[in-house]
Amino acid sequence: MKFAALAAVTALAVAGCSSGSDSASGNTVNWWTWDDKQAVAYGECEKAFEAANAGVDVKITRYNVDDYFTKLTAGFVAGTAPDAFQNSVQFLQAYAGQNQLMPLDDLIAKSSVDMKKYSVGVDTWKFTDGKQYALPLDWAAAGIYYRKDSLTQAGIAEADVAKMTWNPDDGGTFEKIVARLTVDKNGKRGDEPGFDKNAIATYGVGAIAGRSFIGETTWAPLVSTLGWKFGDKDQWPTKFNYTDPRFVKTMKWVTSLTEKGFSPKLGTFTTGNQSTISDIDLVGSNKTAMTIGGSWSAPSFGKIPGVPVGIAPTPLGPEGKRSVLSNSNGNNIWAGTKNPDLTWKWVSYMGSEECQTKAGATGTFFPSIPAAMDNTVTSMKSQGVDLSVFNQYVKDDVLYPSTAYANGSAVQSAEQPLIEAYFSGQRSDDVFAEMERVSQEILAKN
Repeated sequence: MKFAALAAVTALAVAGCSSGSDSASGNTVNWWTWDDKQAVAYGECEKAFEAANAGVDVKITRYNVDDYFTKLTAGFVAGTAPDAFQNSVQFLQAYAGQNQLMPLDDLIAKSSVDMKKYSVGVDTWKFTDGKQYALPLDWAAAGIYYRKDSLTQAGIAEADVAKMTWNPDDGGTFEKIVARLTVDKNGKRGDEPGFDKNAIATYGVGAIAGRSFIGETTWAPLVSTLGWKFGDKDQWPTKFNYTDPRFVKTMKWVTSLTEKGFSPKLGTFTTGNQSTISDIDLVGSNKTAMTIGGSWSAPSFGKIPGVPVGIAPTPLGPEGKRSVLSNSNGNNIWAGTKNPDLTWKWVSYMGSEECQTKAGATGTFFPSIPAAMDNTVTSMKSQGVDLSVFNQYVKDDVLYPSTAYANGSAVQSAEQPLIEAYFSGQRSDDVFAEMERVSQEILAKN
């Protein structure tokens, strides 16, 4: 998810929300999120928590993501930040380094919270001082979404999509299937004679040549199967490995897909104001037959009117294994809270199996606790959305955590334009040396 800091602040009230964040009352806990779906989902936990704690008032407030972190920072400065809040690991270094986050180690020990119950995300929320600053709030990963009718028309079995292979030399069966699913405006497929790569009606796969310098829902599940790692250290790296031959070779393969007409080039699908058309809309309108997308989009893909959509795991790498980046947002407590004990009681309840089972039933996010995740899968299957692919990632131990790194906003601002320049054809692969050098410079800053 992209986090941009804008000056304007617009709040959406959810479930007894308040725009005020100063918890002067000893019986009030303010909790913030940028996710409208999680605001509603955790509202179910709010009701149960208040029922079990007479006189307690939990106020959940959701701000638009473009405003969220600006609003948080302003709250830190003014002393009016929320007691607790959802956070992206991108901002862990900045907030912990400024002593705005409460370390949770003593509270975890005092409450006997078993951190091993979480499937992913625990180590991601340890700062350079070795302390734990968040309980994992959720997790996410990439999957393959495909139109079932497109597979039928192309003569491809769903089982073949579920076991696709990939390598950077010839693309494996993944590229073969992508080629077969690509159809030009004359009805020719990408693997047929006479195919016109310059007149595409349906791309075989959505954009892998994406804007993200992390590639969570584009190229990361591919290149990581080669053993490539984002940083020179799993957490708090000193540089990003953009000059690694495995990365460079993968990026060249990604651009080869666009050159062949199998996948759209960066900027192909934009609106008049240059906003990118969503992958859900592109699959729904048959502009793309298949796409790599985030797990958070599964309910939306599964409910496209009149379009049955299947979900497959990301491709197996050259050694027959998957490797899937998993982002895990954290639940932080503000160091300046006036009500630390009650805030911890709420945060630890949010991190319990009971609460995550209640909140996760919507399928709009994945609970961090496996038993709660099992319930999410069961709940969504009854609604016609099969999330078992994502649950299998946990059981097969193919997830690897997102990297915590310093100066997140500065890194994004510097790296994003460079990766875009490469995929838009404005820069050649010499850009990777610059990206690596820039990462080293920014990560070294205090």
